[in-house]
Amino acid sequence: MTRVCRAVEKGETQDFMKILVDARTNQILGAAILGAEGDEVVHSILDIIYAKASYTVTQRAVHIHPTVSELIPTMLADLAPLST
Repeated sequence: MTRVCRAVEKGETQDFMKILVDARTNQILGAAILGAEGDEVVHSILDIIYAKASYTVTQRAVHIHPTVSELIPTMLADLAPLST
């Protein structure tokens, strides 16, 4: 959360967000959002999940600044395979 302007401005950077994406379908399978204003982020992720859209739909979206949601495109650009 140190990369989220809203979290930095509020001094709440100890929290985190993770998103799990299926490598084959590019669909978001789930997310963990622990922190202030996580409820704001959940809705944008849920919309993509229910639409069964590719994660790239939200990755390419422009999110309002400063909000916690604005980190989503950056997070999705940094996707990495899960280690086993």
